[in-house]
Amino acid sequence: MSTPLDHEFVRSVARAADRTAVPLADGPDTDPAGVTHRVLARRVKTLVAAYRSPDSVLHGSERAVAAATSHVRALRAAQTSTGLFAGGDNVQSPPDSGFTVNDVCDAHVLAAGAGPELRDVTAALAEIAGAASGALLTGGIHTPNHRWELSAALARLHRSFPDGRLLDRVEEWLSEGVDIDAEGLYSERSAVYASHVSNPSLLLLADVLGRPDLRDAVERNLTATLDLIRPDGTVETVHSRRQDQRHPFPLAPYLPHYRLLAIRTGRGDLSRAARLAAAGGIDDADLLAETLLTPDLCRELPAPDEETLPRDRYFGTARLASRASATTHTVVYGGSDVPEHRRIRSGLACNPTFLRLFAGDAVLDAVRLSRDFFDLGPFRAAETHRLADSRYRLTETLTAAYYQPLPPDRRRGDGAYRLADEGRFSAAMAFAERPRDEVSHTTHVEVDLRDDGADLRIDISGPRVPWALELTFRPGGVTQGAEPLGDGRWCLTAGPVTYRVGDDEIRVEAVVEAGEPLAGPDRSDVLRYDPGQDYTVAGGTDATTGNRVYLAGQGPQTLTVALRARRTAAAT
Repeated sequence: MSTPLDHEFVRSVARAADRTAVPLADGPDTDPAGVTHRVLARRVKTLVAAYRSPDSVLHGSERAVAAATSHVRALRAAQTSTGLFAGGDNVQSPPDSGFTVNDVCDAHVLAAGAGPELRDVTAALAEIAGAASGALLTGGIHTPNHRWELSAALARLHRSFPDGRLLDRVEEWLSEGVDIDAEGLYSERSAVYASHVSNPSLLLLADVLGRPDLRDAVERNLTATLDLIRPDGTVETVHSRRQDQRHPFPLAPYLPHYRLLAIRTGRGDLSRAARLAAAGGIDDADLLAETLLTPDLCRELPAPDEETLPRDRYFGTARLASRASATTHTVVYGGSDVPEHRRIRSGLACNPTFLRLFAGDAVLDAVRLSRDFFDLGPFRAAETHRLADSRYRLTETLTAAYYQPLPPDRRRGDGAYRLADEGRFSAAMAFAERPRDEVSHTTHVEVDLRDDGADLRIDISGPRVPWALELTFRPGGVTQGAEPLGDGRWCLTAGPVTYRVGDDEIRVEAVVEAGEPLAGPDRSDVLRYDPGQDYTVAGGTDATTGNRVYLAGQGPQTLTVALRARRTAAAT
């Protein structure tokens, strides 16, 4: 017996599509000038889906056909003689065009089954797909997820216009192996690209190619993501190697994948995640087309599992830990790529936040440790050791050098030495050939995660240098017990500090075990966050915003910091 349809879900999906499609259909002859090719293709798919869906107010509407026709015309005009699409930062980009062709092919499937009214739209979409096919067949990529997006486009082309060469090319990409680790994280560790690219692409490939192993990879990623879902309905991104590493990312884009695999596997934990992803309402206009192309999405979800608390999870490859309890959700992170690569770079995990803590509406968004050591930037752990189920040690040793004169046989009379990078800066100094005197600085941070917060023990050793611990709280609360510094900044000196939002609060208390007392509010020179020269040399920063509380001093120093959460709602 088949699972009943979830009619409310279907109606919600149709309403979401109508919010995009109806305004377009109300001006069907409006020239969509300035709209990117990716948006044009997505609009065409949504309009055709609305025309096809009995739950849409545009079902069978001539206005929807007219709007789809004008958008297809604009999309064809954006296609260059190579078959690729113009526009965007990436010039003549096969993967960027692949995103558009994926939507074109889906729209073609929907339009081809809609009857004679969409005959012209169907023919135009086929023309666009055919013109792009050759460039996508031979084109290259430049990020890991592009392989699966481009492969999905080739598989969709084959689905509508069978060509063995397309499948051969897909096999070339897939034979590299899907870049997912044993713990279920893709190599880019990005929620954006997992939800928008890798997971939907691999699910499509699994269905078209009959490859259940690709579906299994998606299921592993969704399983891993269960432990990355935060109490505010977002997915943890501090460990990401892409643009989302500094921004919250909503769970909602994961909805179709959690929903589909929950229905197909019967897993209650995936069903719980699907319900969470839809808890704020459905706003994705693309979902209507997905339900028409994959009818399983319309089935009722299996019963959700209850969340087990407390719960600990440690991702060894990303060096990311989380602990969830009835009172708090805490994240510890020590997996930055910067200590190994010694640079800030697109494609590296660079976020220096090493701890977050959620206590209801009171949220400690970021804990960072800044040191003035040769302007090498804030603490980013090079090593992370799990000491027990909920205890971790993060360590980083920074080394800088002073350089001696070149050996006699390496000296040049014209003074024209090789321009080289020594890890901090570049100069025509032939650094690798010089003797060096090294200066080192080591930071250890031990974190003990508790049901009501976390205990930190911070040990700073090496030469006497200023340091500052920055605690950034999400705006909306009241800071008590700290000295105000202005501009949303406070200084913790002696007594505890409390950050309160409604009935929820986070309390911070620090004790110096060794070294000088904490700096007072008159020490503006140390009560600050320093992003390091990789940012400041270009006039940039990765500084946080919000309510920032500082603890600062001069190293060497050892101190403990207790973070305690109290939630009235959780207690009752």
